[in-house]
Amino acid sequence: MIEQGFVYSGNPARVVFGFGTTAALPEEMARLGTRRALILTTPAQEDAGQKLADLLGETAVGVFPGAVMHTPVDVSDLAADRARQIKADVVVAIGGGSTTGLGKAIALRTGLPQIVLPTTYAGSEMTPILGETSGGQKRTQTTAKVLPQVVIYDVEHTMGLPVALSGASGINAIAHAVEALYAREANPVISLMAAEGIGALARGLPAIAQDPANRKARADALYGAWLCGICLGSVGMALHHKLCHTLGGSFDLPHAETHTLILPHALAYNAPAAPEAMARLRTVLGADPALALFDLGRAVGAPASLAALGMPADGIARAVDLALSNPYWNPRPLERDALTALIQRAHAGAPPLAA
Repeated sequence: MIEQGFVYSGNPARVVFGFGTTAALPEEMARLGTRRALILTTPAQEDAGQKLADLLGETAVGVFPGAVMHTPVDVSDLAADRARQIKADVVVAIGGGSTTGLGKAIALRTGLPQIVLPTTYAGSEMTPILGETSGGQKRTQTTAKVLPQVVIYDVEHTMGLPVALSGASGINAIAHAVEALYAREANPVISLMAAEGIGALARGLPAIAQDPANRKARADALYGAWLCGICLGSVGMALHHKLCHTLGGSFDLPHAETHTLILPHALAYNAPAAPEAMARLRTVLGADPALALFDLGRAVGAPASLAALGMPADGIARAVDLALSNPYWNPRPLERDALTALIQRAHAGAPPLAA
């Protein structure tokens, strides 16, 4: 029963989901009316970009294998210049959040449409959010200008994703949906997607850890990541994402692994102020959702602590200062001592504890 009114805004995107769906790329380019694709990858995935170029033939006019973590502004500017030089009329990004972020940055600068082929569970392809790093700080903005027009989910691209990266990337996706449940703009439609997405990932990720070739588990995880990405793209962010943006941009920590470590602690912090969200989370994660997420990280082989990621202990105070400056809306007020304790526990690899 709906007791209160709500606002739901659906972001436009065409989704092609399944096994072997990469073959649809030429058709999707034609559907957009485009004929000159700039293909984006990270340096490690350049071969995947070249395979797309081979598939597209003469409609592929360049491969830019320079996407890197946290989307540095100078890389974005360089890639946008490349797109202009070769007169690209569409950007095709294949990879995880770093590559998707670069595609968004190019779209913001040039107005080009985007087609994204995710190879991880990052979910960024479903959001109108762009985060770019400059001068040691990551700044985010939300604009429909960076929304991809087409997303091709091909489960085959995730079959070789290493177990540890699969787990961290998947828990990163779960974080999108967890915060959507208690976001200021939360609504019942997004909450349904959030629970479905979290449940699919909570099923799929441990099965992938046991058998990386489990096709059903891989499909569950990618499906869950899609839904969780929709959640992030439809409502606002809160403490968890603020902390992860702060830590990633300021200490150059890996994106998905940082989300994996912070999520249980941020959820425990907000639990007292979000009873409805916690009740829904218990239906898919069990009696103690924060501890369940902490245990899930261990089960999938994710790093155990911020210290293991390379964050110095003397950076905790700076991280708290940054989190308190220009904070995101949060259901529980931000308290310096409690935030310090939260980051200290994540730094040490201790289990979450409600403050």
